[in-house]
Amino acid sequence: MESRNASFFEEVFPCLKKELPSSSTPVDEIVHDEDQEQLEAEEVEPRRSKRQRIEKSFGPDFLTYMVEGEPQTYRDAATSSEGPQWKEAIKNEIDSILQNHTWELVDLPPGCKPLGYRWIFKRKMKADGSIDKYKARLVIKGFRQKEGVDYFDTYSPVTRITSIRLVLAISTLRNLEVHQMDVKTAFLNGDLEEEIYMEQPEGFSAPGQEEKVCKLVKSLYGLKQAPKQWHQKFDQVMLNNGFKISECNKCVYVKNTMRGYVILCLYVDDMLIVGSDDKMIKSTKDMLKARFDMKDMGLADVILGIKINRTQYGLVLSQSHYVDKILEKFNEGDTSVAQNPVDTTQHLSKNRGEDVAQLEYSRIIGSLMYLMTYTRPDLAYAVSRLSRYTSNPSSEHWKDMTRLLRYLRNTRNYGLHYGRDAAVIEGYSDANWISDMKDFKSTSGYVFTLGGEAIAWKSSKQTLIARSTMESEFIALDKAGEEAEWLRQFVEDVPGWPKPMSAICIHCDC
Repeated sequence: MESRNASFFEEVFPCLKKELPSSSTPVDEIVHDEDQEQLEAEEVEPRRSKRQRIEKSFGPDFLTYMVEGEPQTYRDAATSSEGPQWKEAIKNEIDSILQNHTWELVDLPPGCKPLGYRWIFKRKMKADGSIDKYKARLVIKGFRQKEGVDYFDTYSPVTRITSIRLVLAISTLRNLEVHQMDVKTAFLNGDLEEEIYMEQPEGFSAPGQEEKVCKLVKSLYGLKQAPKQWHQKFDQVMLNNGFKISECNKCVYVKNTMRGYVILCLYVDDMLIVGSDDKMIKSTKDMLKARFDMKDMGLADVILGIKINRTQYGLVLSQSHYVDKILEKFNEGDTSVAQNPVDTTQHLSKNRGEDVAQLEYSRIIGSLMYLMTYTRPDLAYAVSRLSRYTSNPSSEHWKDMTRLLRYLRNTRNYGLHYGRDAAVIEGYSDANWISDMKDFKSTSGYVFTLGGEAIAWKSSKQTLIARSTMESEFIALDKAGEEAEWLRQFVEDVPGWPKPMSAICIHCDC
């Protein structure tokens, strides 16, 4: 029995056939053999991949498209046709840096190497598409920083766009004013804890001290820890002035007093302020102006590229100007329109052949995702469906993409309207049955409304394979339930909202 078992294991595990040293073998010989095997293993050449790295070209117009024709260097800005405007913007940036005592000139310590810098130029646009101002930003080359030496933590939260829509919807329900402020040099306010050196900017070297470098005292744009340091400083200021941080969104601050309340949403350096009366809003603005270099923009009209239009019935959020840019860039010669974004009779599948204009396809998807996420829930399913084939699009995928762009031309003025109906949050959840016959996964979708107007939505392919339509509906309902719980916790922090919070009704066809 024992011999049969031994032969069985030798057949299954051939490595057991290797002869083990007998008890009569000296110990030093065993050690010598192991050392010899280790040396032989070290002499074996490491495995190398035979695949050659192919450099991908993004096209000659990629950089131009991203920056919309702004200057790339200090000299380009100074010698361009808009030179006076760019020089004024550069001067304002340097003045802000010096007034904030961002750095001090010192001799470079032995063994240290200063980081480089770069100028970033941007034209700030108004809601009507005209130029509002010229902006110049001095950015340090933070990609050369070493983790554990030049920086440690780099995280920094931003407000969910759902939070902004929800606050705007609540302000409309209660007929409150929405004001906007901008921090001129947000990242320069963060206190720097690490020792970092930078070269002196071109054109602004101190006379007689050209050999010295800038030792950063406060954070600067481009540093990996700059967003974290700014958010930490802003948190401290808000908490010291009686604000509380929302538990479900760390960039929403609420202050509730006997006189009234105020809600502030922060997105990096842009902020929306909603208050129960003008005095609460004014006191918040005065507090922020006393601590930071702020620009009071009055009533909000554009936030994160979203137009805020006021009507006698409420607020309308739209991005028609952004739709025009998309069509001008990607669908300029086409004048046709479509009545709906998706052809439900067309079943898409993965492309097994050569891709068709993959880079252009990816650009369109990225642009449409920004539009869909902010103000266009009607694009959610179409964009989610087409984005699954970004890596290798075919002519069939391009056919549906063209249809979506034509639908966009037909609905360029669509947006979100927030009125003054009943303050009730409702949800709608649904799922289809196996949209992709290749991987047998369904698509989930949900939308939540406040007063009948959309505030949150999503459409995505499920990560699980459902065995029935009922199961696919429950998978979609689970995702909708997560969003409902987040919305419930958010509005619980809103002053004046009925407590306890009533259950959110989710409609589904399970």
